[in-house]
Amino acid sequence: MAQDLKVRYSDKDLGEFRKLIEEKIDKANQHLELLKSAYMNDGNNGTDDTSPTFKAFEEGSATMSKEANTQLAIRQEKFIRDLKNALLRIENKTYGICRVTGKLINKERLKLVPHATLSIEAKNMQK
Repeated sequence: MAQDLKVRYSDKDLGEFRKLIEEKIDKANQHLELLKSAYMNDGNNGTDDTSPTFKAFEEGSATMSKEANTQLAIRQEKFIRDLKNALLRIENKTYGICRVTGKLINKERLKLVPHATLSIEAKNMQK
């Protein structure tokens, strides 16, 4: 007799994934707040009386740092959005189903990348 393939994860599994994702969202939000506060910081460390050459270098560095923090914040916001979308998939019980193959995504993959929407098989087909 052929073994029935699981069509979706059980409610118990979905509950475990929900907890994992909610923890990741909390950590990601904390990280985002740190990035935003670093970006908002004017970077004035009391170097007004130092040489103009050093000041120009520091301002350039601060600009690069702000740009880097902005990019990191944008990536963090996307990560949080992807995690929230994963929570929606848990709600409608489609979480963990590959959007290309329709098969269940490996549980270990979902633990490492809880917002994954592709199985390894589908991901490899993209290459």
